[in-house]
Amino acid sequence: MPALRVLVIEDHDLQRLMMVRALHQLGCQQVLEAIDGSEALMLLHARGAVDVVLCGLRMAGMDGLMFLREAGKYRLVRSVIICGELAPDLRNAVEQIVTLHGCELLGDIGKPLDTHQLHVLLGRFAPLHKTSLTERTQVGVPDEHDVRRAIERQEMRAYFQPKFVLATGETIGAEVLVRWVKADGSVLSPADFLPVVERCGLLDAMFLSLLDQGLSLQRHVQTHGKRFKLAFNLHISQMSSARLIEQIKARLKQHAMPASGLQFELTEDGLLEAPAACLESMVRLRMMGCGLSIDDFGVGYSSLERLCQMPFNEVKLDGGFVRNMQEQPRYLAVVSSTLALAHELGMLVVAEGLETEAQLQCLTRMGCNLGQGYYLARPMSWAQTVAWLLQVQPSSHGG
Repeated sequence: MPALRVLVIEDHDLQRLMMVRALHQLGCQQVLEAIDGSEALMLLHARGAVDVVLCGLRMAGMDGLMFLREAGKYRLVRSVIICGELAPDLRNAVEQIVTLHGCELLGDIGKPLDTHQLHVLLGRFAPLHKTSLTERTQVGVPDEHDVRRAIERQEMRAYFQPKFVLATGETIGAEVLVRWVKADGSVLSPADFLPVVERCGLLDAMFLSLLDQGLSLQRHVQTHGKRFKLAFNLHISQMSSARLIEQIKARLKQHAMPASGLQFELTEDGLLEAPAACLESMVRLRMMGCGLSIDDFGVGYSSLERLCQMPFNEVKLDGGFVRNMQEQPRYLAVVSSTLALAHELGMLVVAEGLETEAQLQCLTRMGCNLGQGYYLARPMSWAQTVAWLLQVQPSSHGG
C-alpha cells in the first residue's frame, strides 16, 4: 500500500481519534482531521490535496455531498471512503456523484470502525491511482515540444500487464501500456502526458514506438517457445486513417511476426459516432488476422448495438463491475449477463481490475475466459516482463 495522505472528517471527537489512530497503524503517516466540511475545505486549501478522505454524508452545516462538490472544483480529493453503510441502490447513485466530482469511491464503512475493512478499502487506492500524492514526483505539465522530444528519444516506454486464462492460470499475453521514463529516471503515468499527445496529434507516433517495442518482446519470447499475444489501445480517431493499417502491416513484416498475435482495444465511448472509415479499418484489421476488443464494456450507452454492428471478437469487462460484483447484486447480475451474452456471440471476455482471490474465484466459477489486474500481475518493463515470463510457472496465479 502506498504512503497515503488522508483526511478524516468527523464531528465526534472519540470516533475521529479512533479513525486517526487506525490510519496511523495502517501506515498512513500524513493524516489530517477536521470536524466538518467547512473546516475540511479550509484545511485542504491551506495544506493541499489528499489521496483519500473519510467522511459521512450527513454532517452538521455543510453535508458530505456539498463538501465533495466544492472539493472537486479544485481537485482537492482523489478518493473517498463514506463513513456509514449505504443501501445498494443509494450507493450506486453516490458513486456516480463522486465520479462526476472527479473522485473515486473506494467504498463505505460502518461504525464502529472496522480496521480490517478500512485496510481493504485503502488497498483499493493503488490499482485506481497507481501512486499517492506523497510518492508522485512534482513535475510541470509537459508541452508539445517536450512530448515530441520524448518520442524521438524513445522515452515513451512500453509496459506490459499480463493476461491470464482464469481456469488454468496460464499467461497468454499482455496489455501494452505506456510510461514516460525520463532521462533522470523519473516515471510519468499516462494521465500526465496523454492529453498533450492526443491534442497535438501524436497518438500514431507514440503507438508505433510502442508497437515496435512490443513486437521485439513478442519475437524474443517466441524464440523460447512461448506464445504471447499483445493488446494495444487505439483511439477511435486513429481508426480513420488507412495509413495506420499499412504501418502496422509494415511493422509486422519488419519483425517477422504474425498479425494473429495482436489485439486492438477500442473504448466504447469513442465508438458512439464512428465514421465509415473507422469501420473499414476495423474490418481490415480483422481480415489481417488481428483481434478487436471493445474496452470498458458496460460503461457507455450503446453496448449491445456496438456488439451487433462492429467486428469485435472480445469484450473487456470494466473493472468497476469486477470491483463491486461481490458487494452489490446488480453488478453481479451485469457481469453474469455479459458473460452469457458474449459466450452466446462467440466472443471472449477479459475481466479487468482483478484485485482479490475472491474476485478471481467468482469470475472463474461464472466461466470468464481471461483476466488481468494487480492481484495477478502488475505492469512491467520490457526486461522485467521477459524475466518474469521465462521463470513464471504456467499453473500459478501470481499475486
